Amino acid sequence: MSGIEQATGIVGAVDDDLGAALAETVRRTGASVGGLYLIDDAGPTLRLVALCGLPVEFTAPWQRLPLTAPVPVADAIREDGLVWVGSQDEMVSRYPRAAAVLPYRFALAAAPLTGARRSWGGIVLMWSADHPREATARERAHISASARRLARLLDDSPQPPTLPMRPRVVPVDTVRHPLQTGLAAADYAERLPEGALGLDLEGRITFVTSTAARLLGREADRLLGTRPWQSLPWMDDPVYEDHYRTAVVSRAPVSFTTLCPPDHWLTFELHPDGSGISARITPTRDPATNGSPPATPPRPAAAPTGRLYQLVHLAAALTETVRVHDVVRLIADQVLPAFGADGLVVSAVDAGRLRIIGHHGYSDDIIERLDALPLETDLTPAGQVLESGVPAFFADPAEMSGNYPGATRISGKQAWAFLPLTMSGRPVGCCILSYDHPHVFSSDERAVLTSLAGLIAQALDRARLYDAQHRLVEELQQTLLPRTLPVLPGLDVAAQYLPAGHGVEVGGDFYDLLRLDATTAAAVIGDVEGHSVAAAALMGQVRTAIHAFASAGSPPDQVLARTNRLLADLDSDLLVSCLYAHIDLARHELVLVSAGHVPPLLRAADGRARVLDVEPGPLLGVDTGAQYPTTTAALPPGATLALYTDGLVELPHSDVTRATTGLVRHLAETGDRDLDDLIGSLVDCAWPSGHRTDDISVLLLRSTRN
Repeated sequence: MSGIEQATGIVGAVDDDLGAALAETVRRTGASVGGLYLIDDAGPTLRLVALCGLPVEFTAPWQRLPLTAPVPVADAIREDGLVWVGSQDEMVSRYPRAAAVLPYRFALAAAPLTGARRSWGGIVLMWSADHPREATARERAHISASARRLARLLDDSPQPPTLPMRPRVVPVDTVRHPLQTGLAAADYAERLPEGALGLDLEGRITFVTSTAARLLGREADRLLGTRPWQSLPWMDDPVYEDHYRTAVVSRAPVSFTTLCPPDHWLTFELHPDGSGISARITPTRDPATNGSPPATPPRPAAAPTGRLYQLVHLAAALTETVRVHDVVRLIADQVLPAFGADGLVVSAVDAGRLRIIGHHGYSDDIIERLDALPLETDLTPAGQVLESGVPAFFADPAEMSGNYPGATRISGKQAWAFLPLTMSGRPVGCCILSYDHPHVFSSDERAVLTSLAGLIAQALDRARLYDAQHRLVEELQQTLLPRTLPVLPGLDVAAQYLPAGHGVEVGGDFYDLLRLDATTAAAVIGDVEGHSVAAAALMGQVRTAIHAFASAGSPPDQVLARTNRLLADLDSDLLVSCLYAHIDLARHELVLVSAGHVPPLLRAADGRARVLDVEPGPLLGVDTGAQYPTTTAALPPGATLALYTDGLVELPHSDVTRATTGLVRHLAETGDRDLDDLIGSLVDCAWPSGHRTDDISVLLLRSTRN
């Protein structure tokens, strides 16, 4: 067996083991539904890789989720703890977006899969509507233990698991009586006076009695393998599909009455379990008149309930996108699969041209040919749909080539939907969905895509404004930080500033390194209170003052004392934390002064790491007459000094001491790696999800061994 075959076999075994472990977790906890999410580090996103107890199509809005998504499983991973949602009311209160897509009664738990060295993802479990609102302590412990078992399985796997495009459906075996046969069950059902239907979890009819076929007005062989709302025209209404979804998700009985034309009223009782739904059909009277019903005009065809819920989900998701690449990625990850499309081009109007700002399923050379087309282009319908504001749908190349023969030759696609993106009549851009095969667009697809285009236009317009503001903020931030750090014999240095994962306001973090003479240097790091232009301006003034006082030869304590007095003269309401380190490279000695700043870390050449105990003074700007004590420490050859701002250790739902201890442990285990790589590993250690809530600055200094 080749190495590739062996690796494939190992990965397949890992996937099988994960599926079996998820099914076992569902059985052990008594849940009706289970889902396994793994973190895709390339995103970073959550990918639903395995599923128990639900049809895959139900999970379309949830198959890919940002780690920042407001859903229980993402919260469980970020908080590294169990999340319990005991009722639909609680779901509406805590997770309104999820509640809009799942308006059913159930209890839900989400737990993180926290391994020995990383977070793998999380699991979601759901119970039927009759589950108590509160989980018992034993139940919570059982769920957490199951999550730990899955995490250990991932830790111990020789190869990482695969991340499929669609989740694998894992069956949960149910106990059946050994003497029960299909023939005996069918005979029993045929003898009953009411009709009986069997449906699988996908909604397809798997069993039908002759009485049920007679009541439904259709031969049994024309019903088997179909969904009732598809094979029975009078049930082609979203309300009936929703009854089925309610039964599957909530695992609770559902009853409803409907009219079978011309004048027969039927009551359906749905009884679900983990393998499907048993439906009992009985004739009844008109619930309203208790007699013959009035003639009912035919209803227009409605979009499937799943499609409508998907539109609700996509609308909610688009409102949460922040940057242009977020919008494009959401369309690629969720809109394309929802409509079975293979390609995507998103263009924005820019100076009379359509600039491509995102694409999927096209080669770079094709995108280069399509980029920056004028609005009046006749190469594709994009300009026309923008001018008219009316979408254009082409089911095959013949339809397209009639007016736009060049478009089919360029892309090789076989069907297209051109959606104009307009805001209050103002053109924003164009969104093109394309297919590798001919595709006939149904009326409901056209309606939903047209509605979706308006939502995409709003999200794209908002995201472009955000990106423009964010670029200005980043440029301002970079002008206030040193472009380069000086080269000092005997000292290796590296620094990095990372903005918070949200918002467009400039932060107040700063750092600097000064060469004082041939053998001494000064390193400084600090943080101005708040995120605003005022904070950035004050940060620039403080950094300049420290630079001036240090360069003039002031002792370390006086550098901060004089900067503190200057801050009072500036009459600012903002406070500043700061750590100043005077480095004597000849004597391998440090003199540290702190103005309320987080303490530095020191890793010795032998790998031992610790927090340096620095006696702190007050924050700059609190007391004009404040004194700042000094602390002396050794910086032997090969030692690494880590200065950082509080954004590295102030994590939600964790205390600073715990976070700092984790960094010390990580620093001790890293070895003498490149300082730039070390900064990245420290940030990843503190924020494995990447969703930082504050700015972070890190300045590393290593005394060389020569």
